[in-house]
Amino acid sequence: MIYTVTFNPSLDYILDVPQFNMEVVNRASKERIIPGGKGINVSIVLQNLGVMNRAICYTAGFTGNALRALLDERNINADYIKLDNGLTRINVKLRCGGETEINGQGPQIGMQDMVALYEKLGYLDEDDFLVLAGSLPDTMAHTTYTEIMQLLQYNHIRIIVDTTKDLLLPVLPYKPFLVKPNAYELGQLFDVEIKTKQDAVAYAKKLQEMGALNVLVSMAADGAVLVTEDGNVYEADAPKGTVRNSVGAGDSMLAGFLAGYMEKPDMEYAFHMGVSAGSASAFSEGFATKSEIQVLYQNFFAKNSNS
Repeated sequence: MIYTVTFNPSLDYILDVPQFNMEVVNRASKERIIPGGKGINVSIVLQNLGVMNRAICYTAGFTGNALRALLDERNINADYIKLDNGLTRINVKLRCGGETEINGQGPQIGMQDMVALYEKLGYLDEDDFLVLAGSLPDTMAHTTYTEIMQLLQYNHIRIIVDTTKDLLLPVLPYKPFLVKPNAYELGQLFDVEIKTKQDAVAYAKKLQEMGALNVLVSMAADGAVLVTEDGNVYEADAPKGTVRNSVGAGDSMLAGFLAGYMEKPDMEYAFHMGVSAGSASAFSEGFATKSEIQVLYQNFFAKNSNS
């Protein structure tokens, strides 16, 4: 089974504003509130694909209750750890031509709250996948993901890590099954700019030298690359379509990859399913459905795939 952990989930308040001006009242033409957080996003797309999973997340305050209600509406198999203080954050996403985000800080997570998480994760074993994704509240140590991997290293769980520099680098010696930086994040790790797929492959291999087993790099309109533990390199251009939504496309790619790998442990097939899922969500107003993902896979990858 696949488990996702989201330390800092959110209510994502998305506003379409025809024209935005400072220091005046601006009115939205469209608005919606959706559950947010990278691990939760992965769980939503996995469910859309019919893959059994459980989303473990921390919630706090009245916004935490609202998040739970939204996930319940979607029938997400969620396991909540309720915090006594603070509020589940609200992230404001303002769409006016481009997209501007203002992300909340999130509540404080104490040692007792971490123990509650460790108890849940302690039951996982070699048949399970664990996705550690997204940011941490500012009050938490950057070693949190590393501590989880230390705790679970003898459970032989396949752990996937999708986060940024300060959280990602410390986990690499514990040999995560998969890491999924985007091109910008990969460049940040090495203080370079990733301009081409060849650049992405070269620096993905450096992550392997540091411990990662498999590295999936999303490159937005430029597609993606996958460098596998057995030395294979797969590259794909992004399917063509009209981008309607940039929120969660990378999370959708990760979910598609895991869904493909659960269906059959073939890295090329999983990679193509990942690219299809990421693109399908980018072409949708929300997260892609199973049928939307399958259409892209059939049109762009199935005819040319060896898997």
